[in-house]
Amino acid sequence: MQISGAMAPAPPPSGLGYGPPTSPASASGSFPNSGPYGSYPQGQAPPLSQAQGHPGVQPPQRSAPPLASSFTPPASGVPRMPSMTSPLLPGQGFGGPPVSQPNHVSSPPPQALPPGPQVTGPPGPPPPMHSSQQPGYQLQQNGSFGPTRGPQPNYGSPYPGAPTFGSQPGPPQPLPPKRLDPDAIPSPIQVIEDDRNNRGSEPFVTGVRGQVPPLVTTSFLVKDQGNASPRYIRCTSYNIPCTSDMAKQAQVPLAAVIKPLARLPPEEASPYVVDHGESGPLRCNRCKAYMCPFMQFIEGGRRFQCCFCSCINDVPPQYFQHLDHTGKRVDAYDRPELSLGSYEFLATVDYCKNNKFPSPPAFIFMIDVSYNAIRTGLVRLLCEELKSLLDYLPREGGAEESAIRVGFVTYNKVLHFYNVKSSLAQPQMMVVSDVADMFVPLLDGFLVNVNESRAVITSLLDQIPEMFADTRETETVFAPVIQAGMEALKAAECAGKLFLFHTSLPIAEAPGKLKNRDDRKLINTDKEKTLFQPQTGAYQTLAKECVAQGCCVDLFLFPNQYVDVATLSVVPQLTGGSVYKYACFQVENDQERFLSDLRRDVQKVVGFDAVMRVRTSTGIRAVDFFGAFYMSNTTDVELAGLDGDKTVTVEFKHDDRLNEESGALLQCALLYTSCAGQRRLRIHNLALNCCTLLADLYRNCETDTLINYMAKFAYRGVLNSPVKSVRDILITQCAQILACYRKNCASPSSAGQLILPECMKLLPVYLNCVLKSDVLQPGAEVTTDDRAYVRQLVTSMDVAETNVFFYPRLLPLTKSPIESTTEPPAIRASEERLSNGDIYLLENGLNLFLWVGASVQQGVVQSLFNVPSFSQITSGLSVLPVLDNPLSKKVRGLIDSLRAQRSRYMKLIVVKQEDKLEMLFKHFLVEDKSLSGGASYVDFLCHMHKEIRQLLS
Repeated sequence: MQISGAMAPAPPPSGLGYGPPTSPASASGSFPNSGPYGSYPQGQAPPLSQAQGHPGVQPPQRSAPPLASSFTPPASGVPRMPSMTSPLLPGQGFGGPPVSQPNHVSSPPPQALPPGPQVTGPPGPPPPMHSSQQPGYQLQQNGSFGPTRGPQPNYGSPYPGAPTFGSQPGPPQPLPPKRLDPDAIPSPIQVIEDDRNNRGSEPFVTGVRGQVPPLVTTSFLVKDQGNASPRYIRCTSYNIPCTSDMAKQAQVPLAAVIKPLARLPPEEASPYVVDHGESGPLRCNRCKAYMCPFMQFIEGGRRFQCCFCSCINDVPPQYFQHLDHTGKRVDAYDRPELSLGSYEFLATVDYCKNNKFPSPPAFIFMIDVSYNAIRTGLVRLLCEELKSLLDYLPREGGAEESAIRVGFVTYNKVLHFYNVKSSLAQPQMMVVSDVADMFVPLLDGFLVNVNESRAVITSLLDQIPEMFADTRETETVFAPVIQAGMEALKAAECAGKLFLFHTSLPIAEAPGKLKNRDDRKLINTDKEKTLFQPQTGAYQTLAKECVAQGCCVDLFLFPNQYVDVATLSVVPQLTGGSVYKYACFQVENDQERFLSDLRRDVQKVVGFDAVMRVRTSTGIRAVDFFGAFYMSNTTDVELAGLDGDKTVTVEFKHDDRLNEESGALLQCALLYTSCAGQRRLRIHNLALNCCTLLADLYRNCETDTLINYMAKFAYRGVLNSPVKSVRDILITQCAQILACYRKNCASPSSAGQLILPECMKLLPVYLNCVLKSDVLQPGAEVTTDDRAYVRQLVTSMDVAETNVFFYPRLLPLTKSPIESTTEPPAIRASEERLSNGDIYLLENGLNLFLWVGASVQQGVVQSLFNVPSFSQITSGLSVLPVLDNPLSKKVRGLIDSLRAQRSRYMKLIVVKQEDKLEMLFKHFLVEDKSLSGGASYVDFLCHMHKEIRQLLS
């Protein structure tokens, strides 16, 4: 049965495969076959990436009761909810545009309305209400949307004579057909737009405890006045329940997504560096928390009480200062650690390995020179790029040159080390063929200063592609390469990073040898989890040794077929590194993406040999951690490397009762070695409110952060549980969160109404996007490697990245005036929002599509593609021609600005309406039903309502 009205997704054209299009090849002369995570081989289907949706959003903290959104999903007389799979019947829709609801202060309970059909009046201030009740949005009997007024009488009659929602006698009456209206359900676009308008103009000042920050999609400035900026820490809720019973009842996970080295916009100052000399930073004697603005000075300033554990400590004489009449130190505003939420301390020698200051870190470039790497032109391209890229190694502050030393290794079945000592006329090669017992054949001349050895390095990079040009060696090793890099850093007594460029499954006889175990038949079985697990424990052991040495691994993969990403990514994942994947790499199609990623990766600021600990005030503690790191105990997050893109997500649980008055505190301390070899401590502090009313919890949640946490929780869950049970757990938890709100915070109303808390009204749409993602519900063409790749990628994403990854941005390009320099307003990610006379850009942080409607005006086609008609546009094109006209400049400028906002280069794919590639594009229209069986947004909302009602009954 078809879904009624415009919500019905168009059926795929009969006999349409997913293979490469039959249209002419792309501009470069060969079709890029681009799938969502790279390009795919000729004749092989591009894997379809699941509709990836995005994490939630909510308004600022309010003192008024939290708003609620409510809608009554229509029923045919009885409360039957459509299942996840069955299409909606005609008339099972939601109607009318949302109406914004003014905020109001809590006061006495409302009067009940007289019975009778409700009519939507103009949105005016609702009557005063009790603090536990919420004003809301409700679908009215006439099918339009309006604010609710106090408790709702139990009308279930959609039209005169129909039975109400209770178990009334009499046969169900059919509903008059009504177009299903998706505009009546919460819109991510509207929520994002409202937040930008309400909160984008004022700076976010962090002085007040427990403030909910603007959404990640809003551009705003931060003024640090004692709490860490939301760029460093975002929480799922800024007002946490006082007791564990209350937390269990609400089921809202209490978590923080922490990005300790986040990059700041140029208008915001980096954290101040505080140098306390040989005495080092001042800490609490008992819990070891660092001095921060929440510490309480007493006895005239001679002692301080720790805000985390209440221990009373002496103030050392050199740190003493008098207090003013309010009990504050008179120098509080001169000291970053007494007035700011984020700052750094220079660490003393006590904070260093073996009690000696570290040497500057090193970068080692390890290049696969097997047949595959040479044949594609990868080795030549990389060597050419490195000649100039080595001038851009990260450096400290105003340093003239980088302190980082570099080394080079090439490998296939054996390893080749190069001596590039500045005194040599030519580089020297040393071969290690005993890969089972890896050692570094030279110390002096392996790691060098770039400027001193420039001539020798340039000579080496010129020679490598020539030396291996005629190779026939197809087999590679992998674990011994990492082992060699780590041993080299160990011998040089420094931390550092390995950049590995690798092309194939390591099947050569060596430690860490792998076999092809790809098996699609395991999908949807209990053994599916093995596809995400490494096939040998050898890599975990190796990763542990790397972490101990401060050796971080960044892996660039160029596979033509299965390479077992689940196993190869273990070391990068556990050392705080990154994985980049370019399937079926072709220089002409993929070089821009690869080189852009490489440049950014080599230049970004990294903290090496890092340890992070999160301390909390009495009552809660950190119990679980998600991200790219290693843990050898339950408290210390160990990171061989940490860059400004990576987050660590921490979950908290109660171990005692919290106090509304004092709130709750967290302090994140990161000890690391800077790019110049300086040992530092970066401190972030955040104070949260505590509540005894559930309504206060629901009023101060952040749906985006909640979704970020839930996705990471689920993506870790698939390692040990069947995917179906992981999906069920997510649905149940979401239903429990919303049912608890409905039961305890919303005004009494008909069971036929779905009522959502205002700041969680996007939870269902975003959660559905997570459930439909490739990891949890793969389409037939998504490879095992793609799923493993995305799984590890999401693990350390920040909130802004998961936001756009799960709910992509869809931008119409010809609606806004050409002279407009601002980004066009986004529209909802659904096929019914597309007009065949328009052109759209869609991006999710990894992919970028330009969709061209079949009826686009000829002038537009000529201005953008330099061809006279739609039929002559090359499908799968990955570069727009550079044309001197306003539309071409505007679209290319927009693409550049979207790429600049993301941490990875998004390769463009031009998709024509009704073309084979359109299937790939539709995958990202996440409000629609997906080919792999994922529910549409409307269907999922109905399913959610059914789950909530079951919990409440």
